[in-house]
Formats: sequence, structure tokens, C-alpha cells
Amino acid sequence: MPKKELIEQIEKARNSKVITYITSDRKGPVNARIAMDIIPIFSKQLRQIGKVPQIDLFLYSTGGDTMVPWRLVSMIREYCDKFSVLVPYKAHSAATMIALGADEIVMSDLSELSPIDPSTANIFNPQDPKNPQNRIPISTEEVMSYFDLAKKVGIKDEKELAEIFRKFIDAKPQIHPLALGNVNRTHNLIRILATRLLKSHKQPMPEEEIKKIVDYLTEKLYSHQYFIGRKEAKNDLGIKTITYADENLAQIMTQLFEEYQKEMELGKLWNPENELGENQVLNKKDYKIASIESTQKENLFELVIEYKKGQIQITQQTPQGPIQVPQDKVMWRVIAQGWK
Repeated sequence: MPKKELIEQIEKARNSKVITYITSDRKGPVNARIAMDIIPIFSKQLRQIGKVPQIDLFLYSTGGDTMVPWRLVSMIREYCDKFSVLVPYKAHSAATMIALGADEIVMSDLSELSPIDPSTANIFNPQDPKNPQNRIPISTEEVMSYFDLAKKVGIKDEKELAEIFRKFIDAKPQIHPLALGNVNRTHNLIRILATRLLKSHKQPMPEEEIKKIVDYLTEKLYSHQYFIGRKEAKNDLGIKTITYADENLAQIMTQLFEEYQKEMELGKLWNPENELGENQVLNKKDYKIASIESTQKENLFELVIEYKKGQIQITQQTPQGPIQVPQDKVMWRVIAQGWK
């Protein structure tokens, strides 16, 4: 069934206006993350819809820029009295933060949220020994857990804790003090943003409930790969804004997600050899890696990649010594990208 018809079915079932936001979670270059470039696009979509009683954001993403959720949620709220997020499957990290800002989070048995503890990466992070051009991300929770472990084994003296801190500086690769400062700043920022998002609800939440949710999602789940279903999110974490999609709505949500899954080839393995094609020397392919859509308009972030068969020289050891041996390799490069 066409996506537009499925969106209209959700709107009819919920008496709302729906905007979908999907980002590809494929491996390799054909993935997308939540980013600030969506703000002007959402603005145009919202202006076309106008002020309405309820807006539903149909959201699938594994995360991205943690500065986007507050900006996006604040803008959507200007156009509706009630803001809901529909989660067909994955709404991880920054997508979880967007969901926290909603008056209602609609989840099926397939839906999942995640912790919101980010990894930081800036010029002060340690270099990747395997690729010096890259920096190794630092998880805020890994740093916090390191000090927590030190305290659990009995290290409480300030001098001893200071010595524990110096271990980061002496590590190989070395961790710059400013990289650790960035970890602390980001940790505090995430807590502030999550708190503000929860406070933005039409029906105010008690402070103790907000603190419990923020503590769980930033500190107490211990793994960024810990995925949270609707029952745990509502009953254990105390996110009372969660509602269970009824059988009809859950089916429509799944069907709409599956349409995006087919269109964007979500879940398909990216392999340069396969993308080039059998017996091909040169090939160019277009990819849809992000989508923002309503019944009025669809915006797509498209990526164009060129694949070319070539050869590289690899070193091979022989009894006579090392020799250079040619090996076939598929090279690729991005030749165009952007929102349309």
C-alpha cells in the first residue's frame, strides 16, 4: 500500500496530522543520523500543515545530534496543542530524547527506546592507532563507571581519586584533559536537555518522576546497547506518557515502516562489490538515506555513490622476500548528496 494512504489511515485513526521522520541505519556510508539540517525542512512541513489540535511524529532512527531534540520538539509544539511520537521500531539515543518531549509515546510490541548517554568526539580525543586520521569516541558512562568502580573497591581519598584521574592522562593512547572536560560537559548537558524535554509536556510531571527517568536513561542502564520495550519503559522507568498501540494502529505502523524499509533498503548489507554489480567496471547508484514526509510533501536526503573496479598493490611475503602483488578492489566515492 502506498505510504501516503497509510499515513492517512493513521491520521484518521488518531484524528491527527502525521509527519514521518526516518533515518537509515545501514552500515557503511549509506546511513544517516539525526542532524540539525532537518529544522528548516520541518519548518516548511509544519507551515503547510498549520496550527492543528494534534501532531503525530512517526519516528525511526538510531540517534544522532543530541542538540536537535529540544529544537525540534519546541518547534513542533508551536503548531499543535498535543504532540505525540509514534515509534514503529527503533527510536534510540537522540530519537529517544525526541520521544521524551512528547505528551504521548505510542509503542507497539516491536517498539524500543534506548539510553541517552552519548559518546563524545572532538579534536582532543585520542587518535585511533589503526587510523590516525580518526579520533576514538569516549563514552560518558564509561568514564563515570571507571570512577564508580574505584569507589566500590574502597578508593575514597581525594588524593587517590586524583591519581586515578591521572591514569587517563598516562593512558596509551593518551586522553587529553580537555577531552574529559568535554565528557563531563556533555553528560551534564544531556541531563539538562532530557529534563527540559520532560518538563515541556502539556500535563506537568512531578519533579521526582522526571529525575527518576533521567537517572535511568543517563546512568542506570549501563549500556548504550540496552534496548527498552514499552512495558519496561512504562512500568520500570516510570515513563507514564507511553501508551500501547491497539492492534489496528500497530498493524498500520508496521506496514508504514515496512514501506520505508523497502524503499530505503533498511537492513540490507552494504558491500562495494555487490553495489558495483557482476561483470561491471563502473556503476553509479542513488540511495535514499533519510525521509521527512506528510500527506502534503515528501523530502528525501539522497546520496549518489560511484563505484569503480581497480587494482591496488599489496605486499606479499615470499622466501625471496616481500613482493608487490596486484589485487582487484572496488573503489567508491560520494559524488552528490543533499535534501530534495
